[in-house]
Amino acid sequence: MNLITQSLSALALLFAWSIQLSATTTLHVPSYDQRVKRSTDFTVLVRQNNEQWQRVPVLVWNVDHVDGGRHHVEQASVATLSFSGSVEMAVIKKGNAPKSWRVRPQSYAIPTTQRGDTLFFTLDRSRYLSVEADGDIYHNLQLFAEDAHIPVCRTAAEVAKAYKVKKRNVVFFGPGYHELKDSLAVKSGQVVYLSSGAYVKGWMSIYRAKGVRVVGNGLVTPERQQAGIAVRYAQNVVVDGPLTTQIPVGGSDSVTVSNAKVMSWYAWGDGMNVFASNHVTYQHVFCRTSDDCSTIYCTRKGYQGGCTGISVHDAVYWADVAHPIMIGLHGDIEKNETITDVVYDDIDILQQNEPQIDYQGCIAINNGDNILVDGLTFSDIRIEDIALGNLFNFRVCFNKKYCHAPGRGIRNITLRNISYRGSHAGMSIMTGYDENRRIENVHFENLQINGRKIFDKMPGKPKWYKTADFANMFVGEHVGTVTFD
Repeated sequence: MNLITQSLSALALLFAWSIQLSATTTLHVPSYDQRVKRSTDFTVLVRQNNEQWQRVPVLVWNVDHVDGGRHHVEQASVATLSFSGSVEMAVIKKGNAPKSWRVRPQSYAIPTTQRGDTLFFTLDRSRYLSVEADGDIYHNLQLFAEDAHIPVCRTAAEVAKAYKVKKRNVVFFGPGYHELKDSLAVKSGQVVYLSSGAYVKGWMSIYRAKGVRVVGNGLVTPERQQAGIAVRYAQNVVVDGPLTTQIPVGGSDSVTVSNAKVMSWYAWGDGMNVFASNHVTYQHVFCRTSDDCSTIYCTRKGYQGGCTGISVHDAVYWADVAHPIMIGLHGDIEKNETITDVVYDDIDILQQNEPQIDYQGCIAINNGDNILVDGLTFSDIRIEDIALGNLFNFRVCFNKKYCHAPGRGIRNITLRNISYRGSHAGMSIMTGYDENRRIENVHFENLQINGRKIFDKMPGKPKWYKTADFANMFVGEHVGTVTFD
């Protein structure tokens, strides 16, 4: 037993809901109802300014483990908190002291110190982390440390004042356990406020609504195969802060999802889908999913049309199966739909574990149903050592299981500052379909694999070799200009 564990009895003297430490440092630690299932795998402590350590509740959340093509539900741990300034963290693993710890994404390069069974580190900004003891990624700690930017409101009246709406337009979930009959229909102009420490069993439907905000660091989970927050045929929607199962956006315009986390464990548990929607923005998000993390599709599930103006900035993607990023595939073959003006920037990909070759690719454009994919940029994407899959899978294809026609083509794709460190990625694929359904103008800038830059004039490359050979990439038929700078 260490000194931190011995001091836990003093924590009862602290405020469980929130603590204000100074004008520039703030720390909010949630308190959950006893009906919310706790994890005993980890103890998590936090403090600021060398004050007393506070205990952070650690909850159970299911994740998907694919082994030999079979799906198994595992129980990971989840802890949330919000702060400004900086915080010291201490994570204690139950049982024997771990031989090794890992905090990911690795690109954050967070310095850590281990003393006995406890890992110490400091955070100075919002981070969505996986803390792993002895390499166990299925019984890990998902730590969601938030920037304390959301106003702390203890009543609906305070929410109305903070967000400048009438009180009747506020749906308030305070700290505690809230069980919906099934779903909450969010209406135009409403603010749904999810207090830190709120656990909402059920799901929320933003359907044909305008000017909606769902804000706060609470949890929304149907506890079954169901999207926790669904945006459907809606306009001017903001989702800021919650942890839930999925957040699909379909048939909608002008949607912003920020500081949101999704974790799924069931079949077809895509994280943040876009279907036939325009001007959708994701900022500082996390997806750990039992299917694709992020998708962009055209006509699908009743939503109709193409997609334009989709942007993702600062995301962590962990696909326990399927793709971290998947674009194309679904559309209306009679409409010749288009996906264009898409940006993925500042992304960490922690995992792909997909045994089906048709559905591999950390960055995948699988183009079917007469869709044209034109004008996409992927920049500053860091891929860690995945379990099973490949880095790039760009195909104009006819997947008869999901499509009714091949795509019209993929063109004008820029991939800038993409890096991979690892040894398990298989061969990447780039192929067109025929002379009229081609891949054209794909530009890699500063592609690095295990620290080695892959470019057309790289030293030692025989002139008769394709540069793609050095990236373990098959560039097949009906592919036009592909450059590596």
